[in-house]
Amino acid sequence: MNQLLDEFQRHRPRLFGLAYRMLGARHDADDVLQDAWLRWQAGRPDELASAEAWLVTLVTRLSIDRLRQAKLERARYSGPWLPEPVASSEPIEPRSPEDMLEHYNDVSIAFLTLLERLGPDERAAFLLREVFDTDYAEIAAMLDKREDSCRQLVSRARQRIEADRPRFAVSRDAHRALLARFAAAAHSGDLTELAPLFSADAVLVGDGGGKVFSALRPLHGPDRLAMLFHAIARRNGDRCRFVEAEINGEPCLERYVDGVLDTVYCFVTDGAQIREVYVLRNPDKLDGLR
Repeated sequence: MNQLLDEFQRHRPRLFGLAYRMLGARHDADDVLQDAWLRWQAGRPDELASAEAWLVTLVTRLSIDRLRQAKLERARYSGPWLPEPVASSEPIEPRSPEDMLEHYNDVSIAFLTLLERLGPDERAAFLLREVFDTDYAEIAAMLDKREDSCRQLVSRARQRIEADRPRFAVSRDAHRALLARFAAAAHSGDLTELAPLFSADAVLVGDGGGKVFSALRPLHGPDRLAMLFHAIARRNGDRCRFVEAEINGEPCLERYVDGVLDTVYCFVTDGAQIREVYVLRNPDKLDGLR
């Protein structure tokens, strides 16, 4: 049993990284890995040519099945659905220092939100190829498809993702400086400081899950976003405190009201202005950060 557990644990970081990117929810990824562990125990791992390939294939197929079910659940979700955040102090999988910058991009809330536009098979093929650098022959075996079909899946997915993926090369220092300016302006509620922070095409997407107040549709434009944070500041006053935190590999802001974590804000910026704001308020999704 110890040998089985040790082997599974050795591959667990990669397996969790795949399942989390596939599902965008930590608890769903944990469920997939629990199911994979039970099947690993019940099988004959000693007869496998490659334990890692077998486990990655299993987790991929379990994640596809779970994602198909989740798509139906999310269609009934109250308002926009956003991925569940994970604190960067708990790395999704270990990376070398030279790989970390790319890691930040492929697990950010903005990127995971884009992945929601892909079908389950597309999402799996794209992640296996673009994030985990799996060759097409292996992807075909994992998905039980022809190799040329997998190439088409990846090509279509890449086109859809790249069409909407931000193309701004922004340093972490510039990103953090803009977050600090936003935190100060959002705390004061000063419209003259808030409005210039947002680009002309800025958009805000909020996820309250029907459990707390949040915008039920995306909000657009600097004036509308500035008015929203102005109203929030007037309502909360000095009860509100903003704290910078590393979420999903990038600098984000946590908002505390009366000392309790209330909201996580994740941003896409061009270095000068904020272009996208993702507002995570569903308390079930914040539990892991608390």
